[in-house]
Amino acid sequence: MDHSRLSMPLGDAIFTQRAIRRFRPDPVPLADLELIVSAAAKAPNGGNSQIARFLAVNDPDLIREFGALYREAWWAKRRDAEGWTGPDDLTEAERVQWASSMRLADDMGGVPCVVFALSVPPNGAGSVLPATQNLMLAARGLGIGSVPTTLHPSVEDRFREMFGIPAEVAFHFAIPLGYPAGSFGPTKRRSTWETTYLNRWEGAVPWAPAAASAGPSS
Repeated sequence: MDHSRLSMPLGDAIFTQRAIRRFRPDPVPLADLELIVSAAAKAPNGGNSQIARFLAVNDPDLIREFGALYREAWWAKRRDAEGWTGPDDLTEAERVQWASSMRLADDMGGVPCVVFALSVPPNGAGSVLPATQNLMLAARGLGIGSVPTTLHPSVEDRFREMFGIPAEVAFHFAIPLGYPAGSFGPTKRRSTWETTYLNRWEGAVPWAPAAASAGPSS
């Protein structure tokens, strides 16, 4: 395995990474998939316990079956959070805001590959999150898009049965992978001086504009 293929500068990968929810149908090469999960395995994890597990699915029939389950789960989450049962429940502004997520809910069954981030006991999410980010950064370095998504408890039993996942194995993310039908970053994010504090809660960082730095900082 030639990890030198991940030659994109780290800064470029980080600052152009974005949530990709539209994919071309081109398959993800197995050599790329191996490199991506190998990068995930190198992430920091508690006590070197190495509890993260990755189930990669590239069988179109299985993905199509999962896509139907994912769409059901997506709308179940929206029902719980916003009371929506379908697209007609959204205002025009909400349709615009949720357009890309709704599209993925409809299109998940046709993505080239899905990787499920899982863990074996003691199932610590803290040992899976860094691996998931490593996986997505490695994918970005190969020109492959991704986005971390979750499911809803109402579909969990069927999800486990679909892929033969034991009850003691925890599910964390479903990560579709594929070449973007669009482009990567740059992304729009809030300025770090709005989201980062120094020494205490709401302590202004030195790079904050003068007006913003007038808040508590001692």
